[in-house]
Amino acid sequence: MTSFKTATRWMGAGMAGLMMAGAVHAGSHSHTEESHDIVDTAIAAGQFETLVAAVEAAGLADTLKGEGPFTVFAPTDEAFAALPEGTLDELLLPENQETLQSILTYHVVAGKVMAEDAMGLDSAETVQGQSITITTMDGSVMINDATVIQADIETSNGVIHVIDGVLLPE
Repeated sequence: MTSFKTATRWMGAGMAGLMMAGAVHAGSHSHTEESHDIVDTAIAAGQFETLVAAVEAAGLADTLKGEGPFTVFAPTDEAFAALPEGTLDELLLPENQETLQSILTYHVVAGKVMAEDAMGLDSAETVQGQSITITTMDGSVMINDATVIQADIETSNGVIHVIDGVLLPE
């Protein structure tokens, strides 16, 4: 479990970054909100209530409020709602905490990766340990099968990129 603890430490900062990015987007701030961490940003955004609840259920909120920097690919509430019926409820059960942690850490990359830099990559290793695929098509950036719908939301401990799908590790 050492790798999981390491992943959780890294993910904490990353998810915090993602959450902060979402909050800035939802709050319609066009400037950098670097005084707020990822979690606070996500809470303020209003479109990441499911993500915040999942991060709390997984016990990762404090980690995501950590130093970082982290890059978080943050699914919106609509992205979570698109999962098969019952999936989210099942993941939020205490006995599925490790699975939920694995899914959430799969949305976090160590370091601060801005959109311009991400567009030059084919993949990136997540805190969870598996890699995500990055492609650019018709001016859109795709992370696996999810589209980045809002990029470069800077936080005090990283950056959040809002995505329209939930990333699931293999």
